[in-house]
Amino acid sequence: MMAALGLGSYSTTSLVFLVFTAFVAGLARGFSGFGSAMIFMPLASAVTGAQVASPLLLLIDFTSSLGLIPGAWRHADRRDVGIMSIGALIGVPLGTLALAFGDPLAIRWGLVVLIVALLALMMSGWRYPGKPTAPATIAVGGVAGFFGSLAQIGGPPIVLYWLRDTAVAAVTRANIILYFAISDVLIVLSYFVGGLWTPTVLGLAVITGPLFGLGLWLGSKLFGHASDDAFRRICYALIAASALVSLPLFDGIFH
Repeated sequence: MMAALGLGSYSTTSLVFLVFTAFVAGLARGFSGFGSAMIFMPLASAVTGAQVASPLLLLIDFTSSLGLIPGAWRHADRRDVGIMSIGALIGVPLGTLALAFGDPLAIRWGLVVLIVALLALMMSGWRYPGKPTAPATIAVGGVAGFFGSLAQIGGPPIVLYWLRDTAVAAVTRANIILYFAISDVLIVLSYFVGGLWTPTVLGLAVITGPLFGLGLWLGSKLFGHASDDAFRRICYALIAASALVSLPLFDGIFH
């Protein structure tokens, strides 16, 4: 069956590892609206390379989270999301170019460094201190679009900008989900242009998608019924562990 899906080059251990990683990433995504990429991308890239891992996560995340969009549409600040999406029109194509034509090993090292830096910034409690303006919102959308198409990690810039002391948690979560839905459509199109949709990506999506979807569903059920601080600390620990274990120095454990 694995050969039929174009996965003959992957060991059973590698595939089980990918499936488990997808479940944990989906759990984080369903609860908080973000965080899946910072867990999934470094670990999956250690097995498949970023050029496969990024479109794979995009495919399973986008298809699994379609059910979250109607609720997000009702609760989001759609004007703010629309302005943010203008920036994505610029950032997404640039990130796709970097992913499609960059050196795979350099991308992996850069991914780890980027995730550690973003994680440290998020853990510090820093948030955008100024008053939101259209130019600032577009700029953040551009940065998020670049990171999103490069490695599906557009969430942290958005969270650091939108998650202010005066922000309503439900509105912020809805904004994040709705922005991702829009930017994901742009990334899907840009990946077609970049030639990143391959039979391997589709085959891996078949085996990882169901567990990611299950994690997404469980995480969404936990939202509002679990301690936000406790879950955030768990997510931070998972992200840090993912970045550490995914270092190219430890490649032997994945194959």
